[in-house]
Amino acid sequence: MSEPAQDDARELLNEFGAQPGDGHARTIRAQWDRDILPPIRAALMEDLQARGMSEEIIDEAEIVVTELVTNALRHGSPLPDRCVRVHWKVRGEVCEVEVSDGGGHTAPKPVPPALWATSGRGLRIVRSLAHEWGVSEDEKRITVWASLGGPSRRRVGS
Repeated sequence: MSEPAQDDARELLNEFGAQPGDGHARTIRAQWDRDILPPIRAALMEDLQARGMSEEIIDEAEIVVTELVTNALRHGSPLPDRCVRVHWKVRGEVCEVEVSDGGGHTAPKPVPPALWATSGRGLRIVRSLAHEWGVSEDEKRITVWASLGGPSRRRVGS
């Protein structure tokens, strides 16, 4: 994305919380637009770097946020304010990430792998990176969350 396009996309974000690295949590409400992903990723990575999180957790958080926001935009609907909500918090070496939208026709769940499929791997990727993940629902929104940095099925000795 070009520099002017990045600046335009940043204007789609409405951030709450502290400056990068301050406090424990940060929330972004972004307009329902496919161009929001680069500035959301940049804000997340900048914040986690400022908090001194490991490169592994930062990389995993970037992948998870990418998959969850993409799924929200593709399969969900906007929240009542026409936004998607991205929230993360840090507790020690653990980063918890969540993405909320207005819900879709079905509940988010990983689909069985298909050899030739060009999509449908997002929640399987999230599940493989997170030591915990899940979905919470109420009448106004669906939130998919993932906890990174704790014991994981793929980490030996954690």
